[in-house]
Amino acid sequence: MIDTLSKIFLNLDKNHQKEALMLAKKNGQYLPVSTAEFARRVRNISSGLKVAGLNKGDKLVILSENGPEWVMVDVATVSGGGVTVPVYTNLAPDQIKYIINDSQARFLVCSNLKLWQKITSIRHELPLVEKYILMEGNVPDGVVGLAEVEKIGEQYNLDHPADFDRAALSILPDDLATIIYTSGTTGTPKGAMLSHYNLVNNIQTLRSLVDFNSGDTALSFLPLSHVLERMCTFAWLYVGATIAYAESVETVADNLVEARPTIMVSVPRFFDKFYAAVVDSVLGSPNLQRRIFFWALKVGRKYVQVKTSHGQLPAWLKVRYQLAYRLVFSKIVERTGGRVRFFVSGGAPLAREIAEFFYAMGILIIEGYGLTETSPVISLNTVSDFKFGTVGKVLPGEEVKFAPDGEILVHGPNVMKGYFNKETLTEEAFEDGWFKTGDVGYLDQDGFVVITDRKKDIIVTSGGKNVAPQPIENALMASPYIANVVVTGDRRKFVSALIVPDLEKTKKYAAEHNLTFSTEKELVEKPEIYNFFMQEINRLTSHLASYEKIKKIVILDRDFEIETGEMTPTLKVRRKVIEEKYKPLIDRLYVD
Repeated sequence: MIDTLSKIFLNLDKNHQKEALMLAKKNGQYLPVSTAEFARRVRNISSGLKVAGLNKGDKLVILSENGPEWVMVDVATVSGGGVTVPVYTNLAPDQIKYIINDSQARFLVCSNLKLWQKITSIRHELPLVEKYILMEGNVPDGVVGLAEVEKIGEQYNLDHPADFDRAALSILPDDLATIIYTSGTTGTPKGAMLSHYNLVNNIQTLRSLVDFNSGDTALSFLPLSHVLERMCTFAWLYVGATIAYAESVETVADNLVEARPTIMVSVPRFFDKFYAAVVDSVLGSPNLQRRIFFWALKVGRKYVQVKTSHGQLPAWLKVRYQLAYRLVFSKIVERTGGRVRFFVSGGAPLAREIAEFFYAMGILIIEGYGLTETSPVISLNTVSDFKFGTVGKVLPGEEVKFAPDGEILVHGPNVMKGYFNKETLTEEAFEDGWFKTGDVGYLDQDGFVVITDRKKDIIVTSGGKNVAPQPIENALMASPYIANVVVTGDRRKFVSALIVPDLEKTKKYAAEHNLTFSTEKELVEKPEIYNFFMQEINRLTSHLASYEKIKKIVILDRDFEIETGEMTPTLKVRRKVIEEKYKPLIDRLYVD
């Protein structure tokens, strides 16, 4: 029975031997890592860490970009009874220091000398760290290379051939496997403690609902520090699927074509950008191509409407759809590598328009919902049972109920053990054994979960109207001209918004309309640009009630940044920070 992450590894080694368990880009081409090589290195790293003093329950921080070595160190750590603490590479040194010290980590593994510079600046403030390990590059003083750890572990395994398996099999389902620090859209990050079985249960439940297998290739580009990507990585190892690693977020479009995955897990931002790139390309095409594209889009929407209502496709629609697919959709599908069976979206709401666009092309995006604290999936649409505009049905074995104010409460084997070293916060996070998600939503008549907003984000206007900002922001993100948006208006007379434009597209629009400017700030302050964005906003929010509609906007000349605390490492906007930082600009919108 597989009930720990270490047993997932042992099962992989025994039953899923293949030449290309992983694919990583080196010197411009994807090179394979076989199951045998992966397993050998995991065993050596694990035993090397043991010799270095990593005991059961000890914390090990990983600061690294995605790649096979990240997973090897993670699997090696948890298989030996250690506790992995992943850290986002884009965090500032002080943020990294907080996580290392708060988690009481004794070991720190860093990928390269570039990231090591962040550690150098805080090393004197890390009193508990005893071992520093570098994956690649010239090893500085007081640091050990991963190759050296493996070499020591290899010798240990030759001398003690049964020790690794004995340790891996001795781990209990309730043992702590990882501490994952939440993004912290408000306040200081908290370390969610997840057991082996928290994650394994989530994997096995998902496996019972969604067909993923050893024949699949998954493209990995979300940071492995993200709980969704991490859980999915173990899910791919569970069935022996191949994992291909994108070089970076910027190269995902190219890597899709090169790796030709059958599955990819993402956040909505990728799908938004993909859609915007397609539309932008079309708008720059000759008139005939534009007309064909928008005709195909119209046919596709009708096709989606019939398919999702489980109706019978009329013969005329079937013929038109086949033509639309051949002329337009098939060419867009080629940009995904041409083999995608389905995409998975989580972490934030996916715009219905985007989901329907991909489905019209023949690619289903199955949207789910969850949190770091729930390992992470609570509900999920599936290939055979989905509904756009929802986050699916609650997973078997989990329970959901709704507080009087609509907050979603969850109970089940996937819910965390608590926040590390924070008993008071842990107690506050639960109510009679139910975890309080902080999200507001409801079950629709068909049993699908609908998320309306974050509990703390609900806007109450001075007229007493409740407005959920996320659905509005979600609708606006469908515009190719809008890169980011924050809707505001709490205790104000009406709803307004901060708009981050796609500057390149906005500049192109300005050029097409003979608008001159010398700086980006001058561009976004032009009345013509303001009017254009208001037209876009009104077009995309025509379905809203009058009190939900955006009356005024501020157009910014730069995007929100992680480094300034405006966004989390998972690219969620820290609304409170934004509203405080831009308060003078927002206040001006409400001056009569």
